[in-house]
Amino acid sequence: MKYQGGLMRILKLAIILIIAGLFSFGAVCGGKQKPTLTPPKAAQQPQEEVGLEKQPVEKIEPPVVDEVSLALGNIYFDFDKSELEPEAREMLERYADKLRENPQMRIRIEGHCDDRGTEQYNLALGEKRAFEAKKFLMSSGIAGERIDIISYGEEHPADPGQNEGAWAKNRRAEFKILR
Repeated sequence: MKYQGGLMRILKLAIILIIAGLFSFGAVCGGKQKPTLTPPKAAQQPQEEVGLEKQPVEKIEPPVVDEVSLALGNIYFDFDKSELEPEAREMLERYADKLRENPQMRIRIEGHCDDRGTEQYNLALGEKRAFEAKKFLMSSGIAGERIDIISYGEEHPADPGQNEGAWAKNRRAEFKILR
């Protein structure tokens, strides 16, 4: 029985230590509240505009150019040629007049070819065609800085057909207004 009394004492002591440990643990860990994040009151209220007045915005319009003066057509070339025909020279002279009347106007001349020939050859020929038109305009007194050139070769056909009529439409220089 003596053995039983000692065991009971140890058991009571163990229970007391466990309970005391739980209270200690609860006091250390459970006593703190987790902070909740609340935004500052200033952020919750709408902000006032301070000292800013709304000013009307002035719209800037591009220079007005008479639309009739911008109607530029294409010039056409013979097969495998970049020389300007008399009809093309007459058109280019009219374009030079329009460019002189509108000194703020800039143009881009796009050289084109039909699809016969290699891609590389047609790009070079399209550039020669655009350059010949630019050279003519420059000889008529138009500054070269106002004229850009580019070659599209056979990439942008006016007519995708595979006959002489379609090919003739594709051998051209187009004029685009850049302003």
